[in-house]
Amino acid sequence: MSLLQLESLSSALAGRYAIEREIGRGGMATVYLADDLKHRRKVAIKVLRPELSAVLGRERFDREIQIVAGLNHPHILPLYDSGTAGQPGSGAGLLWFTMPYVRGESLRQKLSRERQLPIDQAIAIVRQVASALDHAHAHGLIHPDIKPENILLYEGEAMVSDFGIALGGGEAGKRGSGEEERLTGTGIMLGTPAYMSPEQAAGERTLDARTDVYSLACVLYELLAGEPPYTGVTAQAMIAKRFTDPIPRVRRLRATVPQAVDQAIMKALATTPADRFPSAAAFVEALTAPDSGQPRSPSVAVLPFRNLSADPENEFFADGITEDVIAQLSKIRSLKVISRTSVMQFKNREQSLREIGATLQVATLLEGSVRRAGDRVRIVAQLIDAEADQHLWAETYDRRLTDIFAIQTDVALQIASALEAELSPGERTRIRRKPTSDVRAYQLYLQGRYCYSRYTEESMRKGIEYFQQAIAIDPDYALAHTGVALAYAELAAGASGGLLKPDLAFQEGMEAVNKALALDGELGEAHSVMALLKFTHDFDWAGAEAEFKLALQLNPGAADIYDHYGWLCGAQERWDEALALGKRAQELDPLVHRVDVATTLLRAGRYHEALEAALRCVEFEPDFPRGRSTLGWAYLKSGMPEQGLAELERAAALAPDVTMYRAQLGQAYAMTGKTANAQEVLRQLEQLSQERYVSPYHMAYVYTGLGEADRAMDFLERAFEERAGYVHGIKGSFLFTTLHSHPRFQALLRKMNLV
Repeated sequence: MSLLQLESLSSALAGRYAIEREIGRGGMATVYLADDLKHRRKVAIKVLRPELSAVLGRERFDREIQIVAGLNHPHILPLYDSGTAGQPGSGAGLLWFTMPYVRGESLRQKLSRERQLPIDQAIAIVRQVASALDHAHAHGLIHPDIKPENILLYEGEAMVSDFGIALGGGEAGKRGSGEEERLTGTGIMLGTPAYMSPEQAAGERTLDARTDVYSLACVLYELLAGEPPYTGVTAQAMIAKRFTDPIPRVRRLRATVPQAVDQAIMKALATTPADRFPSAAAFVEALTAPDSGQPRSPSVAVLPFRNLSADPENEFFADGITEDVIAQLSKIRSLKVISRTSVMQFKNREQSLREIGATLQVATLLEGSVRRAGDRVRIVAQLIDAEADQHLWAETYDRRLTDIFAIQTDVALQIASALEAELSPGERTRIRRKPTSDVRAYQLYLQGRYCYSRYTEESMRKGIEYFQQAIAIDPDYALAHTGVALAYAELAAGASGGLLKPDLAFQEGMEAVNKALALDGELGEAHSVMALLKFTHDFDWAGAEAEFKLALQLNPGAADIYDHYGWLCGAQERWDEALALGKRAQELDPLVHRVDVATTLLRAGRYHEALEAALRCVEFEPDFPRGRSTLGWAYLKSGMPEQGLAELERAAALAPDVTMYRAQLGQAYAMTGKTANAQEVLRQLEQLSQERYVSPYHMAYVYTGLGEADRAMDFLERAFEERAGYVHGIKGSFLFTTLHSHPRFQALLRKMNLV
């Protein structure tokens, strides 16, 4: 609203209301806090946008305000007053109405703080809103803009606001008077794209109660899942998905949602109104119906065990117990187990167990503590229903340190029993197997894993030292050999930031994994590392795939195995399989693998979906350089170069020692015509290569952007010889598409068994 219009409004309200300040702004109106001078109370004055006021006109506005003023319901915010400021239809006329000022918060504000609500609380809110809508529908009104912003919460009660822009329902809602056609012509749409029904978005002439049912289902979906059912970069993209995409299931994002609730939301989101519930009351009744669907798959997240030892240095021991219990449980195919990297983010948790369960999308949580003193250890473990906050099982173990593996086995089997998870004889045997007979070797292994998990070159090198010390004590410790292999595989793939020559790391990793498998051929972790080395170093795609499949048979709940298997499929441009594997990895490790899904969408050419996924990544973790880099390329590929460059610059600044981000920025500079900037990046990389190892794969990025194809191929061929960077992924890489027709590029693909 312009200053002139605000002055006109203030003048019209003089003597009745004194405007204090703006408290909200949306697509259709601006809201002000004001003093009701006559009744000495605070009110909210909602002023429709000038263009909306001009199109609606005073006659229609007064007609609908009279109907709305007659609504009397505890969950509908009442209307106090209405009027016009300026001359109606003159362009300066502003339509306004007043409502009580609610000192609580909107449902949007609550969601921005909590993201997902407990299931029973979400349904309770929707039940109250549905009651309000049914009352309005009985009076011939529908609310065309049900969304979290228009649901206010005060002292535990939900109240629906904004009935001042309601539409007549049923026969009264037929768009025959011309107002809606004029609205469309001016680009104004009554409703919000994320919550709008298909018929509303399509401009249908008749709307009824089922339009509000659809919007209410969108709201409930967001309360449970943390996002609306359909998202998009633009309003048009969101609306298009309603007509082209399958109706999404809320349980794919939150496994603890009852089947009955999931099915009711699906029905309420039907594209055709006739397939939905006829009323909001019928929708709520279906939400609370007995759950007659398939039983939910058991799921658990093992929260970091608290270290209660007197020596804080024993932190690694408590973390190790956590990881080993996760590893034992992930061997059970019928059980969904959240991986280490996601649960470790709740080590110093402030959230409630219910909130953690909702975030990790699991029904149960295992929490516990470890107290170690001399050669004795005391472990307390308890299994909790995350939604009901009820204990399902608890046990205290006070034993000698040499019994640590028996304790871990018992905890895993007790959890499986409590959750009624089916175990095969092979799974039970693998869970009972002791990894080593020497507790000293086990403690060194835990210290190695603790260092490795920090994912820096220095910490990985320290981790390798601990693993090797464990091997010196127990040469038959297969898991310690696997730890060495995995650390070297990560360093070879670029975890060192380009500081370590990959061919040496590959050699060390291969020797270690061969030793591990010779000692224990049923070690799923070792088969996964072997698969990774086979396709990144040997380009043995069939052999690697066989190893991945075997690894998943032995360890079906390991997120990293699915993630790395997805890399293989992406390298071969098997995009549907790559996405399915990436999404499974994200399901098992929901706070970590989301960026891999975004990257796969980008490589598959699904740029708008990649942009949405990348935006969610950086929203969750703003300072994650890989997330920023993926978002940058998604912007560039979607035709938004300024935003793309800004994100790539931020990625490079967040990880200044990682040459990959700097090189990709150089390529982007060249692609967007900033040749001088690209040349400067190239100069920096060449100078840096005199001081330390710089991957030739990264140099190839910049030369490709500059259009120097032969020079780019020189470096790609060097990368192939050194197995540098992510050279295994060049076939499916969007960064080298301009080289695809180059004879040397095709020859390189043949050497890599990719054609």
